[in-house]
Amino acid sequence: MNRHPWARSAAWLIDLVWIGGWVAVLAAVGATLYATGVVRDLNVAAGNVVSFLVLVAPVTLALAWFESGAHATVGKRIRRLRVVDATTGARIPFLRALVRNAVKVTVPWELGHVVVYGLTGTSGGVSGWLMAAAIAANLVPALYVATLFVAAGRTPADWLSGTMVVPANQENRSS
Repeated sequence: MNRHPWARSAAWLIDLVWIGGWVAVLAAVGATLYATGVVRDLNVAAGNVVSFLVLVAPVTLALAWFESGAHATVGKRIRRLRVVDATTGARIPFLRALVRNAVKVTVPWELGHVVVYGLTGTSGGVSGWLMAAAIAANLVPALYVATLFVAAGRTPADWLSGTMVVPANQENRSS
């Protein structure tokens, strides 16, 4: 069994600190652009597209690049974990790492953005679709965390990408 829920959780928290640095850079640039009037008049849809392009997509691509190259994000390296093919134990290609991180990062993050941007454009009651998106935005990460602690500890992102997280010192199972 390859369960490492606490180490994986700690690795993700470390990665969130790293991601927070990028968010801080974007916030400083964004505040400057807003104050100078460059982005002040963006509508809700445009704001969501811009946030995806400058925040969510680069973070997802960077995490996938780390996991396909070095087997691990910064947090996983610090916690001595690596992402491998669930069948062979081999390094995963970039596209599989991208699928893994799209499910893990992009889907819940974009659901959250849809809700936030949807609420900023709402005056009055919350629509049914927005409520459904808000519920999904909370259930998806909760499901991810819950699956760390059951069975083999593989998350939906692991299952969909055919990967698993193992200790860095674990030998390649195909050898």
